Amino acid sequence: MSDEIWKRDEIESPCIKVCVVHPVERLCTGCLRSIEEITAWSRMTPETRAQIMAELPDRAGRLKQRRGGRAARLERG
Repeated sequence: MSDEIWKRDEIESPCIKVCVVHPVERLCTGCLRSIEEITAWSRMTPETRAQIMAELPDRAGRLKQRRGGRAARLERG
């Protein structure tokens, strides 16, 4: 019996099973995809998935925010 039977094309995914949506940026803090991208992922073409995957590293900076500081004081005030 050939192992080829058990091979199939898996959809590449950046999911790391840390699924928490950032309240302001609306991106998953684990994979950096939007909710819309996550829900449509299995229906996307490989090209579209590759394009999104290429954009993900640039999104990380959107989630890095200091806790505290002037903005936090203004929110409490």
